[in-house]
Amino acid sequence: MKVVIFFDGVCNLCNGVVQFLIKHDSGDNFRFAALQSDFGERVTSQLDQHDLDSIIVMTNGKMYTKSSGALQIVKKMDSAWKYLYVLRIIPKPIRDRLYDIIAHNRHKIFGRRDSCMMPTPELKQKFLQ
Repeated sequence: MKVVIFFDGVCNLCNGVVQFLIKHDSGDNFRFAALQSDFGERVTSQLDQHDLDSIIVMTNGKMYTKSSGALQIVKKMDSAWKYLYVLRIIPKPIRDRLYDIIAHNRHKIFGRRDSCMMPTPELKQKFLQ
């Protein structure tokens, strides 16, 4: 089963993370959807509004947000990155506080796009509309 990663499609940091994951997804584990897409809005509509300022990961029918979402991603990576999953030993409130600081400042630090990125034809199958 594929891991679905919902991301802020107009955030430069988020788009950079997606590009990094595509490059390092040799096992074809991930699918992506912008939070602003029809699919993204439909699937995440039941989440708390505060959770939408986060990367959201859906795996095995369960939704993970903030640091827990990021940990689910590294857990599924094929390379040495998966060893970052050991960071789960840090208490969730501390992990999420650090995540929130980055998320709150991501547009100031990394900038925004005017629109969501459009996948190339060869990557289109990795993106859910």
